Amino acid sequence: MQGAFEPLQLFPVLIIAALYAVRARSLALQGRPVPLWRQLSFASGMLLILVALVSPLAALDDELVWVHMAQHLVLGDLAALLMVLGLTGPLLQPLLAPRGLGWLRVLGHPAVALPLWLADLYLWHVPALYQAALSSQAVHALEHACFVGFGIAMWMALLGPLPKPDWFGNGARLLYVVVVRFGGAVLANVLLWAGSPLYPDYAAGEAAHGISPLADQGAAGVVMMIEQSLVTLGLFAWLFFRAAQQSDERQALLDLAAERGVALDEARAARAVAAAQAERLRERILEQRIGSRT
Repeated sequence: MQGAFEPLQLFPVLIIAALYAVRARSLALQGRPVPLWRQLSFASGMLLILVALVSPLAALDDELVWVHMAQHLVLGDLAALLMVLGLTGPLLQPLLAPRGLGWLRVLGHPAVALPLWLADLYLWHVPALYQAALSSQAVHALEHACFVGFGIAMWMALLGPLPKPDWFGNGARLLYVVVVRFGGAVLANVLLWAGSPLYPDYAAGEAAHGISPLADQGAAGVVMMIEQSLVTLGLFAWLFFRAAQQSDERQALLDLAAERGVALDEARAARAVAAAQAERLRERILEQRIGSRT
C-alpha cells in the first residue's frame, strides 16, 4: 500500500517547512516579520500535504480512483493555494535573487503559469501515467511534485506577491479563474460520463472495496466538481470584494492628491492600488506636500 510512508515525498515537505521557518525567523529579527496569518496559512498548506500523504485515507490512493483524485486536489489545489497565501516578497527573495534562479519568476506569469498548469493536469491523467504511480514510488513522487509545483505557479500568478502585468486587472483575473475551473470541469465530466473504465489497473482495489470501476471513476469526477465549485465561489467572492476595495483605495488617493495640490492621474493611482503600493503612493503624496511648504 502506498501513502503510508514514501520518503521521496515526505522529506522535501519537511525541508521546505524548515526553510520557511528559518527565513520567517530571520525576517522577524530584521524587523520585517511575516504576518501571523500568512505563517498560519503556509503551515496549514504543509499540514494538508502531510495529511494527503500519510493519513489512513492516503493509503487507499493506489486502490480507488476517487481517493487518488481527492489526494491530487488536496495537494495541487488546496495546499498549493494556502502555501501561496503564506508567501511574501521578502520570504521569496533568497530564492529569486540569485542570478541563476531569476527565471523562476517567469513561472508566476499568468500567461505561462496557466498553460503549464493545464498541461500538467491533463498529462498526469493520461491512463498510462496515472496508473504508473501504482507501481513506482519515484513516479508517484514526481506526479505529486508536479501537482504541487504547477499548482503553486498557477495560484502565484493570481494571488502571489510577485508583480503582475499591467493587463492583469480584475477582469483578466476573472477570466483566468474561469479558464482554470473550466479546464478542471472538462476533466471531471470526462471521468463522470466515460462509458468505459479509463484506469483498469485499479480493478483489484475496486473489487476489494465493492465498487464498480465506472462508479469509482464517476465518484472521482464528482469529487473534482464539488471541490472546484467551492473554490470557485470563494475566488469570485474575493474578486468582487477586491474590486470594491481597490475602487475605494483609488478614489482615496485621488482625493488626497487633490486636497494636497499634487498632480495625480487616475491611471497612476489605479496602477499603485493594483500593485498593492497604495500606502507607499500615499506617503509620497504627503511628502510632496510637505516639501512644497518648506
